[in-house]
Amino acid sequence: MTREETLAKIRELGLLAVLRGPSPELTVKMVDALIAGGVTGIEITYSTPNAPEVVRMLKAKYGKDILLGMGTLTELHHPAEAQAAGARFLVSPHCDPGLAVSMAATGLVVMIGALTPTEVFQAHRLGADIVKIFPGSLAGPGYLKALRGPFPHIPLMPTGGVSLDNIRDWFAAGAVAVGAGSELCPPAWAKEGRFDEITRNAEAFCEAVKQARG
Repeated sequence: MTREETLAKIRELGLLAVLRGPSPELTVKMVDALIAGGVTGIEITYSTPNAPEVVRMLKAKYGKDILLGMGTLTELHHPAEAQAAGARFLVSPHCDPGLAVSMAATGLVVMIGALTPTEVFQAHRLGADIVKIFPGSLAGPGYLKALRGPFPHIPLMPTGGVSLDNIRDWFAAGAVAVGAGSELCPPAWAKEGRFDEITRNAEAFCEAVKQARG
């Protein structure tokens, strides 16, 4: 899959599951449950234990059936490591010029975290294909809509604070996609073995995205 195809797929899916799994084994089971519910855009964060190995396992298991990326990139070696593991897109929680250069050098789709207008524009200038508005819970859909005023050409994706109750509002405000973490797949549910509930929640999120965009 080319970089352009990956970017188009993110826009098509409209939803990325942001996973901070409690263990490698439980993280894979979380992904299994999400996929059963229709969520195929998967971001494994570096706060997941042994995250690169988890990505390698998921790539071997699902191949091109899912869109797999890595998030919470904070160190300069993370981008190359994530690419080697099999990630197709890279996500940082903040806007760091040095890290942005390393991310862009991979040739993968790059999402750089930002909050303020200055950070959003800087992230775009540094090569972000999509600017991740984080934490979305502090901003809200109204804030994203306001950003679209001066920056209509910059694709924006909120992460953090995305729920079934506000997905419609995020897309109405101009989001190209949304990133959902604990609201979609709570780590506590994985620890408790509630994978059927994760699947049902994934189905509900997919339907909410479909309705919001339809």
